[in-house]
Amino acid sequence: MGQPVVLMPKPMHTAVAEGLSGHCELIRLWEESDPDAVLADRRDEIVAVATGGTRIDDAFLDRLPAVRIVASFGVGYDQIDATAAAARGVVVTNTPGVLDDEVADTALGLLLMTVRELPQAERYLRAGKWQQDGAYPLTKATMNGRRLGILGLGRIGQAIADRVTPFGISVAYHNRSQKDVDYPYYPTLLELAHDVDTLMVVIPGGDSTRHLVNAEVLEALGPDGILINVARGSVVDEQALVDALRSGTIYAAGLDVYEHEPKVHPDLLTLPNAVLLPHVGSATIPTRIAMGNLVVENLLNWFTYGTALTPVPESQNL
Repeated sequence: MGQPVVLMPKPMHTAVAEGLSGHCELIRLWEESDPDAVLADRRDEIVAVATGGTRIDDAFLDRLPAVRIVASFGVGYDQIDATAAAARGVVVTNTPGVLDDEVADTALGLLLMTVRELPQAERYLRAGKWQQDGAYPLTKATMNGRRLGILGLGRIGQAIADRVTPFGISVAYHNRSQKDVDYPYYPTLLELAHDVDTLMVVIPGGDSTRHLVNAEVLEALGPDGILINVARGSVVDEQALVDALRSGTIYAAGLDVYEHEPKVHPDLLTLPNAVLLPHVGSATIPTRIAMGNLVVENLLNWFTYGTALTPVPESQNL
């Protein structure tokens, strides 16, 4: 019996191809001169997909009836219709755990940058204004005493909570369900936003969370409020955020993700109270290697034992 055939629709971290080498036949679809012909010719042989961002839905799976596992690179998997996959008996996996600390560190750094206006202060220095105009203006906000509301207290949310408490920051959270933790739980996001001055977004993207952070939530956060998003850009209504930042409805925002990335809302680029990063939450070499290795481990475990190591919730019962 030949090796299992794995489809890789787009380039992924080299750790994936290297880890699969010798264990399977890997089809690098982007290198094929006629990708559609390859999919048609190999439709009954391709049993797995390794993906780092390709849209995988019913239409995609219709073309590949033999696929039994989709291994995704990353924690978020909103580009995959995992419910549709489960209905076909197709397992979807992601890469949780290995990037929690890296994303939490980025979230803490972004929070510090936004609260203390550190990027703005650096630009002030580089422009020669320190020497020309004197010291950078005192900042209004401080870390000490802030009240942080975490939207999504999963692994990464808990890691963020662990990091902020030494700063004298209190933590509360909103989740789909209450967890066995000491932090106050709020049954609705709006109630949480009313009672905190900093909102940290750490929930998955997808239709169920699209624009969950809207104009009403931002208004509840208030004029001293700070929004930090290290989750998915789709969770925040970007136009509502622009309006809130421009009008002073909230104080500032720090973003690592955007609705239509890599395209960024042009107004965000001009707002002095927006701190912007180019989706670097997990972007370190060691973490990306670990993510790639977990993609490989999920596939190899499936080929050997018929089980996945980190199936997403929709695949738990398959």
